[in-house]
Amino acid sequence: MIGQKGMPAKFGGVERHVHELSVRLVKVGNKVTAYSRKWYTDDKAGKINGVTIKHLPTIRTKHLDAITHSFLATLDAIKNQYDVIHYHGVGPSLVSWIPRLFAPRIKVITTFHSIDRKHEKWGFGARLILKISEWTACKFAHETIAVSRTIEQYCRDVYDAQTTYIPNGAPEYRPTKKADKIKKLGLKPQEYILMISRLIPHKGAHYLIDAYNELCWENSIPANKKLVIVGDGHYTGKYVKALKAKAQKNPDIIFTGFQSGETLSQLYSHAYLMVHPSDSEGLPINVLEGMRYGLPVLLSDIIEHRELISNQNFLFTCGDVKSLKIRLNELMRTRKSVMAKQIKLNQTVINQRYNWGEIARKTDGLYQNIVEKKMEKIKMAVAEAE
Repeated sequence: MIGQKGMPAKFGGVERHVHELSVRLVKVGNKVTAYSRKWYTDDKAGKINGVTIKHLPTIRTKHLDAITHSFLATLDAIKNQYDVIHYHGVGPSLVSWIPRLFAPRIKVITTFHSIDRKHEKWGFGARLILKISEWTACKFAHETIAVSRTIEQYCRDVYDAQTTYIPNGAPEYRPTKKADKIKKLGLKPQEYILMISRLIPHKGAHYLIDAYNELCWENSIPANKKLVIVGDGHYTGKYVKALKAKAQKNPDIIFTGFQSGETLSQLYSHAYLMVHPSDSEGLPINVLEGMRYGLPVLLSDIIEHRELISNQNFLFTCGDVKSLKIRLNELMRTRKSVMAKQIKLNQTVINQRYNWGEIARKTDGLYQNIVEKKMEKIKMAVAEAE
């Protein structure tokens, strides 16, 4: 596994994906190695739930972190002659030509997680490189996995590439009744709106803060519901500073920073509503997790979100603060029976479409198929030589 920041997953959708997938692939008999950046995880950890962790250095800057680590990991993977190299994300796939050229017996798979070049944090040069990386993800890999139907269609339309649809998943989380951790944050069950995300522009936290502030100024927030934003920036210090400036005069907006473990579980378990106002996504794992926890979720109406939610009452126009404000206002006054019905539907969707066991089974099947094809070619070559 190459492209993720590391294992165990601390933050990041790709990292959660790789973690959940890797441990399940081990359970069905695979030997899995996940490459980790030294700054992200404890470099003393050699194995996690059967997954071998290899720590390699990287140049930790916004533009070089992923690519330098992916390059070094690729060289190490070639040296170890693994059967499959699985790249995660289009950026890391930029080096996928190396095993195709110098280690042709190794099979290459790339998972296309998101159309990264659309993210606002990137400048022109980075977007150009990411555009090229999309091409490499679709053309150099023996198999390309798309995590959403939208990405599957995008690869077909733009690159004339057939991909395999295998989505993200949500672990079988169960809500907790404990509330001691959220009380330390000044929160009470069912009295806060929740957003969980890295604080980067395309995730849209600024839309949510603006909409919430306007509702507060209009005295339209019932039962003193607070807004809780969970997560940190990622090379976006100026943006985070701007978000906190927007919230400075409103004591009911709480930034918790990065959270994990029991605190994160309690935040999910006791929220009244989860909001994800993103401008662009692949298939957001944090939304899947919120649905698994039994939360109603309010989403921007991008195509990827509409794969998850079809009820228009739980969607708002992407990038439109007024539309978000209207939906927030409505949902804070919606009858419990209506919310309960949507929660039940959300959990049905998760159970049927986004089950990690099934996702691991499909991925393992893809591995077995391309490795078997490789073995058949070797046998044919040996037979011809004889």
